[in-house]
Amino acid sequence: MQTLTVDLGERSYPIYIGAELLARPDLFKKHLAGRQVAIVTNSTVAPLYLERLMASLEGCEVATVVLPDGESHKNWETLQLIFDGLLSARHDRRTTVVALGGGVVGDMAGFAAACYQRGVDFIQVPTTLLSQVDSSVGGKTGINHPLGKNMVGAFYQPQAVIIDTAVLKTLPARELSAGLAEVIKYGLICDAGFLDWLEQNMPAMLALDLTVLAQAIERSCAAKARVVGADERESGLRAILNLGHTFGHAIETHMGYGVWLHGEAVAAGTAMALEMSARLGWISTVERDRGLRLLLQAGLPVIPPAEMTPEDFLEHMAVDKKVLDGRLRLVLLKRVGEAVVTDEFPREALDATLSADYRALVAKLAE
Repeated sequence: MQTLTVDLGERSYPIYIGAELLARPDLFKKHLAGRQVAIVTNSTVAPLYLERLMASLEGCEVATVVLPDGESHKNWETLQLIFDGLLSARHDRRTTVVALGGGVVGDMAGFAAACYQRGVDFIQVPTTLLSQVDSSVGGKTGINHPLGKNMVGAFYQPQAVIIDTAVLKTLPARELSAGLAEVIKYGLICDAGFLDWLEQNMPAMLALDLTVLAQAIERSCAAKARVVGADERESGLRAILNLGHTFGHAIETHMGYGVWLHGEAVAAGTAMALEMSARLGWISTVERDRGLRLLLQAGLPVIPPAEMTPEDFLEHMAVDKKVLDGRLRLVLLKRVGEAVVTDEFPREALDATLSADYRALVAKLAE
């Protein structure tokens, strides 16, 4: 087991990474505020891992809330199911909410914990690669709104993040690829050497080599922990973690939540960020193509939806958390391994990016 720390002073917390951690009562019980525990999971994860987690919480007063699965359920109505479960079981301020699932479960359970009786403790137990390397770390919680993704929520840090790599054995291939989009992101924004490692080890990760995946998870979490420790509430540096997300969130909102997985939309959005960075002359077309090849190697889409026009993108991108004083800010690459958040770009570069022929780019890569 590897242990990392998100350094936030009095609110610092550990990230545990290893196989079969669900069966480690000691990891869970030392982070519980009291005897009451509410496990929030979903209909896909519950049959696989709920019983195992409950065994590790033996002796606690455990309530369970099983949510419907999918991004389309990340809304007020589903959030109310968590409050219903907490209240009907008469959970008090010393309860601990445990999020057992992917990013949707983690975001919603964390938001519920932030709100219930004005704040109770929670623990993240992420079960998808994407949630293990990204959404479970950093304290971003929330739900979607029909007009924009993750527009309602709170910064609220967990007591611990417990990452059991063995659960990835049951992860569908599409979900595994979606998680790799966020892994690749870390190499592009702050760790160029990681890209070399990813190019060499991508086949092993796709083959579910847990030793190699654990290394990727540890390196990704370490990168995110450094950024969050320096900028918890995204006032500056932390926004670089959103490479590809402004374009990607537009795809998710336009297509309908859950039609594209979050990682798939981020991958296409990252391709657009690479293209715009190249158009600005900040990275070369060779570097752009290297990023595209790595995304394709991971089994990810790099072509935006054909049904989305530039006007569709602009409409949705106007409702983005990085918009300040009416100015759209984008995360772009100054160079491979260094990202910047900027609103200083010519409009024609953005228009050209939105209108680019990504199918032709992919076809050229295959030549």
